[in-house]
Amino acid sequence: QVQLRESGGGLVRAGGSLRLSCAFSGVPVDGVIAWFRQVPGKEREGVSCITKYDGDTYNYLDSVKGRFTISRERFQNIVYLQMNSVKPEDTAVYYCATTRKYYCSGLAYEYDFWGQGTQVTVSS
Repeated sequence: QVQLRESGGGLVRAGGSLRLSCAFSGVPVDGVIAWFRQVPGKEREGVSCITKYDGDTYNYLDSVKGRFTISRERFQNIVYLQMNSVKPEDTAVYYCATTRKYYCSGLAYEYDFWGQGTQVTVSS
């Protein structure tokens, strides 16, 4: 049974940092974990993805490149999203997700399992 749970969201000032965590279970050794975000009225957009075994990373959002970093604790089933130099436009609900497919994608419809999300609010 696949389960994902995000934590670490909250209120942060612009320019600050936040680290989101995704604790997961039931993901096979060659699976992938991705971070998405969504604001009301907009589609869920892919941020980054990491392969569970090799730790290969993929980034999908130009607006966060150089500021957000995905990483994993390989033997603890945790994936992180380190968010630095945050901006008000980073305000969103952040989700982690995994898929039955064994490759990373920035497309939400390719993912089968989702966490409940964690709210990140960046004040100006």
